[in-house]
Amino acid sequence: MTNTIHNTSDDGSALSVVLAGGGSAGHVSPLLAIAGAIREIVPGSAIVAVGTKDGLETTLVPAAGYELALIERIPLPRKPSPELFKLPGRMRRAIMAAKTILTDAKADVLVGVGGYVCTPMYLAAKSLGVPIVIHEANTKAGLANKVGARYTTYVGTAFAATKIRHAHLVGMPMRKAVASLDREAARDEARGRLGLDAGLPTLIVTGGSLGAMRLNQAVSGTLEALAAAGIQTLHITGKGKAVLAADGSPVTAPLYKQVEYVAGMEDVYAAADLLLCRSGAGTVSEVAAVGVPAVFVPLPIGNGEQARNAAGLVDAGAALLVADGTLDAAWIKANVVPLCLDAPTLGRMGAAASTLGIRDAAERMADMVLAAGGK
Repeated sequence: MTNTIHNTSDDGSALSVVLAGGGSAGHVSPLLAIAGAIREIVPGSAIVAVGTKDGLETTLVPAAGYELALIERIPLPRKPSPELFKLPGRMRRAIMAAKTILTDAKADVLVGVGGYVCTPMYLAAKSLGVPIVIHEANTKAGLANKVGARYTTYVGTAFAATKIRHAHLVGMPMRKAVASLDREAARDEARGRLGLDAGLPTLIVTGGSLGAMRLNQAVSGTLEALAAAGIQTLHITGKGKAVLAADGSPVTAPLYKQVEYVAGMEDVYAAADLLLCRSGAGTVSEVAAVGVPAVFVPLPIGNGEQARNAAGLVDAGAALLVADGTLDAAWIKANVVPLCLDAPTLGRMGAAASTLGIRDAAERMADMVLAAGGK
């Protein structure tokens, strides 16, 4: 790692922040949003992000213009295994590396957003007396953040239902382009950029950056019904997961467009009358912030956190939820098609979503960072 230059802000004060977390976009995206908000408040802030060599942070952090330091990935075994005996030595090495990063950066504050990298960073910060700020993105708090929350009162959560020590509801830090989106004003131009007709009812389907085979298969069986109803569909399949015809070419159909990836989700949120998607914490939070009606299909693995993420919007009438095993072409025809054509219901759903959305989470977290650092 290269030593961090301890920059000085315009008012002469200095602030050096180390942000830890990574592996998935669910950790990296809020990390970058918090970093951006800190820089807006204290333009001269020195910022270093910490991740591992295998996570998305290796590309996303440098692309955003921040320095990246790497430490060993330390998963915490939940059951007895040979890996458990290696844990103490690996953790000691990771904590020493974390101390070096914090010392070289002259860190005023450590911000953790969860993931394997955070446990040694929290323990190192505690040892060095560096204040800790935590953001927990999920309704079920992760183990690393539970450890870190023992050492700080600065803990922000994306969901009110999250149970973690010293929790303060702040929302999900997100990119400015999403947080500031005016869907109605942006709709026509967004549809133009996505190659869609400005005037047709619009369904957008996405399984996230990796795609979702269940969604892809179910939607591919409803293309005729959607087109017959006058609904245009943008299907974001995920990289390498295009829906293919028998001859191996991408499926084509009237009023149907498939792409593997869309770089700016703000265009998706603006263009969609209805979104059919998974219910990761980031997606649910952004859906609420911008007020887009949604049908959530929780990922059927892990501890059921995706269903819990969506529960608040579903209970408020802002979204529907369907189990992964229930979603098929028949369900979409019976439920999604009529909903796409029901403008009054979609309007009520969007308004209900907006009442639960938080657009300034990144700024709230930045304020927490400045308070912890005494700025």
